[in-house]
Amino acid sequence: MSQFEEQDYTSKFDIKLWIRALRFLKGCKKATIWFLIINTLAAIGVAITPMMNMIAIDRFAVEGTLDGIGYLILGFGALGFFIAWTFYKSIDLAAVLEVTVVHDMRMAAFKQLQKLSFSYYDTTPVGWIMTRLTSDAQRLGDVIAWNLVDMSFQIFIIIFAMVSMFILNVRMALIAIALMPIFFFVSFFFQKRMLKNQREVRKVNSKITGAYNEGITGAKTTKTLVRERKNFEEFDELTTSMKKTSIRAIRLSALYGPIIAFMGTASIALVIFTSEGAITENLITIGTLSVFISYITMLFQEIQQMAEVVLAMQSAQAAAERTITLIDTEEEIRDTDEVVEKYGTTFHPKYENWEKLVGNIKFEDVSFAYKTGEPVLKSFNLDVKAGEKIALVGPTGAGKSTIVNLLCRFYEPVSGEILIDEKDYKQRSQLWLHANIGYVLQNPHLFSGTIKENIRYGKLDATDEEIIEVAKKVNAYDFIMNLEKGFDTDVGEGGNRLSSGEKQLISFARAIIKNPQIFILDEATSNIDTETEKTIQQAIFNILKGRTSFIVAHRLSTIRSCDKILVIEDGKIAEMGSHRELMRQKGIYFNLYTNQFTQEEAQKLLNA
Repeated sequence: MSQFEEQDYTSKFDIKLWIRALRFLKGCKKATIWFLIINTLAAIGVAITPMMNMIAIDRFAVEGTLDGIGYLILGFGALGFFIAWTFYKSIDLAAVLEVTVVHDMRMAAFKQLQKLSFSYYDTTPVGWIMTRLTSDAQRLGDVIAWNLVDMSFQIFIIIFAMVSMFILNVRMALIAIALMPIFFFVSFFFQKRMLKNQREVRKVNSKITGAYNEGITGAKTTKTLVRERKNFEEFDELTTSMKKTSIRAIRLSALYGPIIAFMGTASIALVIFTSEGAITENLITIGTLSVFISYITMLFQEIQQMAEVVLAMQSAQAAAERTITLIDTEEEIRDTDEVVEKYGTTFHPKYENWEKLVGNIKFEDVSFAYKTGEPVLKSFNLDVKAGEKIALVGPTGAGKSTIVNLLCRFYEPVSGEILIDEKDYKQRSQLWLHANIGYVLQNPHLFSGTIKENIRYGKLDATDEEIIEVAKKVNAYDFIMNLEKGFDTDVGEGGNRLSSGEKQLISFARAIIKNPQIFILDEATSNIDTETEKTIQQAIFNILKGRTSFIVAHRLSTIRSCDKILVIEDGKIAEMGSHRELMRQKGIYFNLYTNQFTQEEAQKLLNA
């Protein structure tokens, strides 16, 4: 399996990407429509203000009369109240849009994560995923609500200002917008450079989040390996890289705004300079000149605001690319349309069409290799009858876990077929298969909550009586009842309030409560003490009756009662038979078993 390598995003500013991002406004259509309406009204109100100023200057200042001033004051008051109300509603609606968009985006991403194949989690760092769901989603939601959609206000202001200027005086309007081409050239020049820096910032930020995650989860290992200094040096290198890149981005942004402001001031100076003769010849009034100055100021202020929106979008495009990429990631393992039609999907299963799983399993010429690795299995064949217990032993990397991962359809064969009850398992849904599998891992994961809640994860509609019964079946009932709150005891984060053996017993109960026909134990007893192992072995004997089971084992004493023991070497079956048959052969299994037995007996003598 290859090490995760984050995709580089090198495309230019992507309008299509932002159109795709805007699809998350579908969840708040009504608020979006009202937001656009309110912004239009606000823009009209702001655009009317200079016209009223023109009336005040030409009538009351130039003509020197106060007739009608009361109406004008009343008009200014009403206009001010109207603009204040539209701004309030705009902010209120933008907040609603932000919260809704971030919520829908995280829900879409999390839903996609539930559907993605096991291979995705096998190669993608947790820190990378967490950054997408947290800071990137929030950043993208902020930009959509407060910048991108709010840009409608700037657009409306610019339209109203330019239309008003052309209505008042075409020549002066053309002079006022003469510097526009320079503005667009400057914007294009800065866009390219800022986008590159912002992408690099987000990429380094993902690495920092991953480093945080590793530093926290691997704290004990760090202490025992005395890696504190090395970890700090590596983290310092990452944060220093982000600091330098961020400073470059900030400097470009700081330079961009003043250039726009300077062009606005230059346009005002140009209009005043060219209007001197028109005023003296009474071709335009002082009020008209005042309107143009107001509109030019307004125009370039809004253009500057739009430039800041573009900057925000530049900054957030890297976040948008990564978040949308996660949401659009396709599952490597997918059910065909025919299978979906019959069996349903992960979120909409058609239980009425699900056949009962008996448990006959056959591997026919199965070959498999991870994407960039050497072949793990080569023409692997195995025929398992319903109810048989199969043990898989062999050196690390031989292919034991790969066999059970293929059986669970976490991966699919490169060639060959896996048949369940004489039918290619690709002809049934993944959910159907997973619902019939009980899987106990070497390091079981418990979810935050009580013991009862964790057992119920295996069967969400399980009654309290069923939970108690299955706890007794796996020999977990006694230790649970000795706890202060019994089944209502909180297990802590990841089950950290329980011992390894206790967690393993709970995971057994969780796996068995849904009554699976296929049971998989992947080194399930390798990390627990001998006493707990005996308890679990007794539980296993009860649990596995009548179920097809695969046991990946390190401790060979746990598999003596299995129907078949497979010794796996280099992706092939080197030996196969019962414990007695393999011991009589005096081959690989015989040597493994006798060596381990000798070591265990020696350890007992040392501990005596």
